[in-house]
Amino acid sequence: MYLCNLIIYRIVMKKATVALTDMEFYAFHGCFEEEQAIGTHFTVDLSFSYDAAKAIATDDVNEAINYPSVYESVKKVMDSPHHLIETVANDIILAIRHDFPEVKEVKVRVSKLNPPLEGKTRCVSVEIEG
Repeated sequence: MYLCNLIIYRIVMKKATVALTDMEFYAFHGCFEEEQAIGTHFTVDLSFSYDAAKAIATDDVNEAINYPSVYESVKKVMDSPHHLIETVANDIILAIRHDFPEVKEVKVRVSKLNPPLEGKTRCVSVEIEG
């Protein structure tokens, strides 16, 4: 009886939330010509959830979402210049949802380090969920 319960337990949905934090990029996002010509440093924090029941039950990496592939999806968006970091964040969500249809929830934070402001500020960030 115990084995039967264990098998049933292992195939029930298991919501896993995965986070890739402090991904660093040098990119050319911004409203000012200088930002698009010279570029600056950005960080991206991304979390997503998916049903990991099969990956957990089988302990098979092929049943899980591939983290390096997620990173590459983010990198592709970061490599394409945008005026607004709001648009960058939204495009990251769209890319993740397109590349990984099994993803249920996505949250992304894009931070521009040392933004061009009159005062000293470490970063300006935008966070979007979708």
